[in-house]
Amino acid sequence: MGLDTLHTLQLRLWTSSCPPLPTGISGKSQILFALVFTTRYLDLFTNFISIYNTVMKVVFLLCAYITVYMIYGKFRKTFDSENDTFRLEFLLVPVIGLSFLENYSFTPLEILWTFSIYLESVAVLPQLFMISQTGEAETITTHYLFFLGLYRALYLANWIRRYQTENFYDQIAVVSGVVQTIFYCDFFYLYVTKGRCQNGAGLLGATHSA
Repeated sequence: MGLDTLHTLQLRLWTSSCPPLPTGISGKSQILFALVFTTRYLDLFTNFISIYNTVMKVVFLLCAYITVYMIYGKFRKTFDSENDTFRLEFLLVPVIGLSFLENYSFTPLEILWTFSIYLESVAVLPQLFMISQTGEAETITTHYLFFLGLYRALYLANWIRRYQTENFYDQIAVVSGVVQTIFYCDFFYLYVTKGRCQNGAGLLGATHSA
């Protein structure tokens, strides 16, 4: 489902032969997600699991960087940079510090993996902040966010199942997943209650700008 959410956004970008960029897309969140996948999948060079695993990791990376390119390349003239103003250092600095303090093994790859988990839990904040600034977003953008949040919520269900069936518990991943899902809760509420807008042109309207 994580890949599907990227494909949903990319399909909208690739099929737009002309500007503008879909309303409400945060380039900064996409940069953070690209950084998440980059630091998480460095084991591509050190640990072969299967062809499927390798291909999917490469596809995730390609999708993430193509999305960033589309936003800052093809659609740079219509990208709403004035409202995409979240300060990334407010996320990166504490996440880097926490990655060094709380990890399973003090090795470069393990620290970077931990960094990716922590960063993913907050990577959506620039996107949510941008929507709160503008008070609007195209339906495709909000659908993308909804399924991205649902993807994280399903991860929680998977962890519960694994704990019950395998007695497996990854504290770092679970806590980070819970934090990220909490960030989505307000958006989920607005999506369900306000998500059917006239002509499918926008979502949230004045609900966030009030």
